[in-house]
Amino acid sequence: MSLSIKSVQPCISNATPQIACPPKNSKKNLIMKIQVPNYWENLFIESNINNSSWFRSPNPVKLKERWMDYQGIKNWEGLLDPLDDNLRSEIIRYGNFVEAAYRSFDFEPSSSSYATCRYPKRKLLEETGFSTTGYRVTKNLVATCGIQLPSWIEKATSWMTIRSSWIGYTAVCHDRREISRLGRRDVVLAFRGTATCLEWLENLRATLTPLPSANSEPSECSCPMVESGFLSLYTSSIGNRPSLQRQVREEVSRILKIYDDEPLSITITGHSLGAVLATLAAYDIKKTFDNSPLVTAISFAGPRVGNRSFRSHLDRQGTKVLRIVNSDDLITKVPGFVVDNNDQMTNNSDTRTANISTWIKKFVEDTQWVYADVGSELRLSSRSSPYLNGINITTCHELKTYLHLVNQCKRKTKKTLVNS
Repeated sequence: MSLSIKSVQPCISNATPQIACPPKNSKKNLIMKIQVPNYWENLFIESNINNSSWFRSPNPVKLKERWMDYQGIKNWEGLLDPLDDNLRSEIIRYGNFVEAAYRSFDFEPSSSSYATCRYPKRKLLEETGFSTTGYRVTKNLVATCGIQLPSWIEKATSWMTIRSSWIGYTAVCHDRREISRLGRRDVVLAFRGTATCLEWLENLRATLTPLPSANSEPSECSCPMVESGFLSLYTSSIGNRPSLQRQVREEVSRILKIYDDEPLSITITGHSLGAVLATLAAYDIKKTFDNSPLVTAISFAGPRVGNRSFRSHLDRQGTKVLRIVNSDDLITKVPGFVVDNNDQMTNNSDTRTANISTWIKKFVEDTQWVYADVGSELRLSSRSSPYLNGINITTCHELKTYLHLVNQCKRKTKKTLVNS
């Protein structure tokens, strides 16, 4: 047995990015502009890496009959290393939906509309700079923290005790040309990352807790479990405010009834906490709807979600998860730790060692701190970008950094492969 994080070769390239990058002397300017955000709850969101061209997808191409490949039907086999140009375009496109969620959220604690969406549904994508997506927002999504607050905290500033906050939205592709290009009608659920005080507190509840009504296979030594705080944010409700889980189920049910006679895909995407919620929502949709179409989660900078049994359940469901990870981003390495599942006896002399290893593994798993990475992984590195050298830990986690690295990740030439 080994306690480790699997090492994957970062996608590194010296080639010129497809989309416009900062001017020649911008490296120094970029570093000088980075500042500490004004509000701590904005820690992983705000920065001055604001070159809007970094959010511009490469020229769209027709996915046609191969759309299921790009949605992960074969677990993106042959598309990640080197990164396929069409897949890169799709990743950036879905990242833009998450960026729209960030731009829509009111982060100002002194505002009367703090923690709500700044725009009406019909104008959300237009107001955030993504009016040409061909999608229409159909529902706002709200998450509720399940932490029981002590009575004395009611005297605290109101913005510190907000239980429910706008977390994202659902959008459906309605443009006929875009539907034709994609090869199907696509439904997007997009989630922002952590923003409020209570969301941060939920993030710190890092022990694993069993998923309700999850049936395990007899061969599995444990039931599927996920991080306590993440599950709380997905399933908690308060007063007349339904849980995020209920909102997702109701909207997906409505959409499936409307478009049951045409090819359909459900793509759930998010950054940081939003990446976790995307994974939980993908699992929940496949578990709830027997007639669900292909469900794909595109995860940016997501922390670990659950244990090995949870990963097994996702695999058996056919839920596809693509994790985009920055090797220099600490958030993707928490919570808990990973126990590699590679214990195989090579000869009889290994029997005693294997038995001890199994006992230790079982003991460690009982501590409810053993997680497992899910889905397929696209690993990037801030160190591969000349525009990000010297940038701090906070910047390594930002969505803007991730989209820049995905865009920069080019196909390796034969010469590069020989020298690598």
